[in-house]
Amino acid sequence: MSTTATVPLEPPPNREQLARLTHAVADFTRDELLWTSGYLAGLAATRAGAAVVPAAIPAEVAKSARTLLIGYGSQTGNAKRVAEGLHRQVTAAGITGRLVSLADYPPRQLKQETAVLFVVSTQGDGDPPEDAVPFFEFLQAANAPRLEKLKFGVLALGDSSYPYFCRTGQLLDERLIELGATRLLARVDCDLDFVVPAAAWSEQALKRAGESLRTQAPPRIVVVESAPKVTLEVEHPTLSAELLLNQKITGRASSKDVRHLEFGIDGGALLYQPGDGLAVLPLNPSPLVDTLLALLGATGNETVNGPRGPRGMRETLREDVELTLLNRQFLMAFQARANHPRLAEVLAPDQGDKFAAYLESNQVVDVLKLAPAILTPDEFIRLLRPLARRTYSIASSLLASPDEAHLLVAIVRDAHAGEIRYGAASNFLGDLAAGANVSLRLEANLNFHLPVDDNAPIIMIGPGTGVAPFRGFVAERAARGARGRNWLLFGERTQHEDFLYQLEWQKQLASGVLHRLDVAFSRDQTAKIYVQDRVREAARDLYAWLEDGAFLYVCGDAKHMAKDVHAALTAAIREAGDMTDEQARDYVQTLQRAGRYRRDVY
Repeated sequence: MSTTATVPLEPPPNREQLARLTHAVADFTRDELLWTSGYLAGLAATRAGAAVVPAAIPAEVAKSARTLLIGYGSQTGNAKRVAEGLHRQVTAAGITGRLVSLADYPPRQLKQETAVLFVVSTQGDGDPPEDAVPFFEFLQAANAPRLEKLKFGVLALGDSSYPYFCRTGQLLDERLIELGATRLLARVDCDLDFVVPAAAWSEQALKRAGESLRTQAPPRIVVVESAPKVTLEVEHPTLSAELLLNQKITGRASSKDVRHLEFGIDGGALLYQPGDGLAVLPLNPSPLVDTLLALLGATGNETVNGPRGPRGMRETLREDVELTLLNRQFLMAFQARANHPRLAEVLAPDQGDKFAAYLESNQVVDVLKLAPAILTPDEFIRLLRPLARRTYSIASSLLASPDEAHLLVAIVRDAHAGEIRYGAASNFLGDLAAGANVSLRLEANLNFHLPVDDNAPIIMIGPGTGVAPFRGFVAERAARGARGRNWLLFGERTQHEDFLYQLEWQKQLASGVLHRLDVAFSRDQTAKIYVQDRVREAARDLYAWLEDGAFLYVCGDAKHMAKDVHAALTAAIREAGDMTDEQARDYVQTLQRAGRYRRDVY
């Protein structure tokens, strides 16, 4: 007679271990996964000195065909919070549901699912959020599986001031149809004010998913006739912070005006981690407001109905509406009145590049100049989007600088058609004097935090103001006494005028807090040198660090820098690891799945 020993529970696998396991079984069929689960259970029992007993079928696998999967891809946390709110309502409706980040979901399992609701955001230049990149690469591959059993819905979150608004959700929706899946409901594309449309979509999705699952498996589903109202809690509270320091840290001859800002905060109320951001609600520049009033023939004293209800025209333009960032909805609404050939050209469906270039180089005032007399002040206000907060990476560590939060801000003042075009938030912050109070809101960036293991090496690539979070990283690791090595790659135009935080980096390098510093100053020699060039030059060392378990972080421009660095990284790994192109790409994807290649790009 045999006895079955009790196997002591160990801590659950960490994210890196789970990523390795997911990668190993990525191409397994459902039956192979079931067999593997029993095999692993047997190994666990054997290592504990127990008799091997048959393992039960894993509940998550067994229920995949009879449960509602809610998968999210989130960069700043909004998509995650919407998905969490939907999952609570699914549970309240008596539906068996699973909530999962697409970072942790094995893509091949999708062919076993029958009902999935996706909540995904778009970041940077129309790209998926970092935690969902491997999932999207799998779906876009030529050998992606057919999904005829799958019924799905997509809620897309984005920002219409970017040319590729909600592109991630759109591509997901279209690709699933190509693979044979069926829509449960139409996709909804949400702008920054997403709470109301997201709640409406969630309510409809809950009803449709419940009907679908009730048809497939009536004993397991309890569907309510009236779905619970979906409420979304998506914002951190705001708090008032006093500006302690506003210091320009670029040289007199620099082409850039970059400021280091220090705010006094209540550290107990704003518990940030390095890698998180602070969102600032700015005021629009007064010269811009004056120009718009003149174009409209308005005094500024008119009462208009804006986002905060009836208010004076000048106050509404200054405090309530978006003036420096264009979006497609505004252009289309204005064109409906103006019928201007220039707008017709950039809004044409096949002119994506022209549209992107127009958004990047123009503001609301430039559009109004095309036909300034066609709108009354109130009509003009109604076309504008509410003024949105701007998020900046925190450039400090709460552990190293208690009750303080630091920002690194490049002041945007560009010449356009002989006039100055202002960046709303950067000029608002740049004009503040010490003692001013500013409303700040924490924007957690869960995909861009330091590794839990203080012994893990980190490689940080941050040109320009992209270096901000890495100042916090290094300060945090020094304050924690972390033993892991720290390597920074920084780039700017000139060493003499633009080497941001130069003295700090040099001191930390001398003290051993920073173990390696590589710099690239593009204008200091005839041939321009960028951080991606340093990545290629340091290929063997970079690969050795990665093989030693290093985490790689990239922060900054998404349109050019991040893509060039990604290509350089892949090339460096191919060269140093003596790999084929495909092997190098797989290596990089494995780093992403393990959470060891993290990007914060915009």
